[in-house]
Amino acid sequence: MHKQPLNAIPPTLASVFDYERLAQERMTPQAWAYISGGSGDELTLKRNREKLDGLCLLPSSLSKVTDGNTKTTLLGQQFEHPIISAPIAYQKLAHPEGEVATAMATEAQGGLFIMSTLASCLFEDVAGQVESPRWFQLYIQPTRAQTLKLIQQAERNLFSALVITIDSPINGLRNREQRAEFVLPPGVRAVNIDKPQAITHPGEGRSLVFQGVMAQAPCWSDIAYIRQHTALPIILKGILNPRDAEKAARAGVAGIVVSNHGGRALDGVPSPVEMLPTIRNIVGEDMLVLADSGVRRGADIVKLIALGADAVLVGRPIMYALATAGALGVAHCIRLLRDELEMTMALCGFESVTQIDESCLWNAP
Repeated sequence: MHKQPLNAIPPTLASVFDYERLAQERMTPQAWAYISGGSGDELTLKRNREKLDGLCLLPSSLSKVTDGNTKTTLLGQQFEHPIISAPIAYQKLAHPEGEVATAMATEAQGGLFIMSTLASCLFEDVAGQVESPRWFQLYIQPTRAQTLKLIQQAERNLFSALVITIDSPINGLRNREQRAEFVLPPGVRAVNIDKPQAITHPGEGRSLVFQGVMAQAPCWSDIAYIRQHTALPIILKGILNPRDAEKAARAGVAGIVVSNHGGRALDGVPSPVEMLPTIRNIVGEDMLVLADSGVRRGADIVKLIALGADAVLVGRPIMYALATAGALGVAHCIRLLRDELEMTMALCGFESVTQIDESCLWNAP
């Protein structure tokens, strides 16, 4: 780190965008490249913001909203707002307290924390500090025994849902990380999983992608297998293709996350803004639908909910706030977004999150 984390929030820190500049000053160039970078030419990374910015809200004047609130129910669990701390890997890259700090701050703000398979803090460390509901993001492991071991750890530590990431069986073209020569620094690693085995080349004339990495990639039968071996509700993260949404609905999962992995997987794909209405129509009103990728303002949250999401995941801003001021920064980041959400709801005439619909959108996709 170039600078120590702040121990107080300066009054000039007015939005989550401000955290980005302050975070860069406190992180190594390598860690910054990992957290802020996208895949390939970062077209999708840019598109996520462009599509949110290009969608306009219609205010509703003279509306009585004095009984308003942002309370949100997800899988039968109630939260104070629909802002979810996304599953982000290696949070000790941003702050020595890593996921523990993020989980504590999220709980203090009445929100939902999702812990990554690639967390740099132990299950037990997070569970020992946080009593509120928390979910576990699962990367399906090379063997089913390894996958079940992770699920059982989550169950023992009272994580109440599984969020299975399905859109990155192979890493995106992380050119920015490559140029920064990113490697995990000493003391930062995925502490809850066995050291991954390197993919060996499958032999002359065979592809490292098709016959190598993808030979170990999960498929729909793995989702069915996991459903048979856990009572935890399952959410599939990384749905963009309507055909995958149809398969998810048929697979009987509890929910999906409409996401392009924050522009970190396949470059040149649509944003959730563009795909949410179609996907919501496919899966119906009863399935839990979450969305992420590019959220920076409370208005963004209203837009995504109006398009069909029940709640949103926030990723990079959480890491920027963590790097800037630890748990205090994360709590402040979430509070900023919630305050903006309340203001936007009020000006659009909504008293509750469940009232938000496409009537507040102009030029909706």
